[in-house]
Amino acid sequence: MSALLSYIRVDSPIHRLNGATKLIIFLVWSLTGMISLDARVLVIMLITGITAFRISRIKFRDIAFVFTFISMFLLLNFITIYLFSPEEGVQIYGTRHVLFSISQRYTVTLEQLFYELTVTLKYYTVVPVALLFVLTTDPSEFASSLNRLGISYKVSYAVALALRYIPDIQTEFKNISHAQQARGIDLSRKAKPWTRLKNMLAILMPLIFSSLDRITVIANAMELRNFGKKKKRTWYSARPFGRNDAGALIFVLLLSAAVIIFTFYDGTRHYNPFL
Repeated sequence: MSALLSYIRVDSPIHRLNGATKLIIFLVWSLTGMISLDARVLVIMLITGITAFRISRIKFRDIAFVFTFISMFLLLNFITIYLFSPEEGVQIYGTRHVLFSISQRYTVTLEQLFYELTVTLKYYTVVPVALLFVLTTDPSEFASSLNRLGISYKVSYAVALALRYIPDIQTEFKNISHAQQARGIDLSRKAKPWTRLKNMLAILMPLIFSSLDRITVIANAMELRNFGKKKKRTWYSARPFGRNDAGALIFVLLLSAAVIIFTFYDGTRHYNPFL
């Protein structure tokens, strides 16, 4: 099983794209998805994102845990929207079709359900592209892409180190967990929640100290090599900009422009199926 949210090395058209290209696509795609509240175009964007995910040859089991966690968060967001604003859909669409009543304040309407499903769809539209960007971009190449876009190479390198450190932390966590369980510390589901929480500290404290030691080693190594002395640097993992990058950028930019135009052609970004 691969580490969560870490680069997965697979030979695919998505992996072969330039890191800067993928970063621009991610930013444009996210901005477009956040602007639109038209369920029709959001469905098209979601299908496009899923198709790109299939092209990347990344298996669903590699992101199953992250996808489940995101889904739980979106479910919580769905419930929270209804608790704090149960009539938001009615105010937006101007009609009211009651399905059933829970109390005097909380009434379930078609308008509210459609509004909240649209908001949830908006987030799911961004998820595939966000995961693609993280899982198909080598950290060093990502750093060179950030630097190419005008960001300081010091900041870019710090981001790359953080991304590289994610799988290391996960591996270290598993090793410490297995070692502590071998010493008799119960972290299984059979233990009480409070007991598991206290036992978890036996993992977190060694993990924190080992992480600090590793950070010190990396910082000393970079200092010994005079990192940051020059204003510019070259990148070993830099990938040249090619035809596929141009084609991908043009496709996403045209799609985003079409989505925005279609969203606002009637003067509002909300699609109203109740008219």
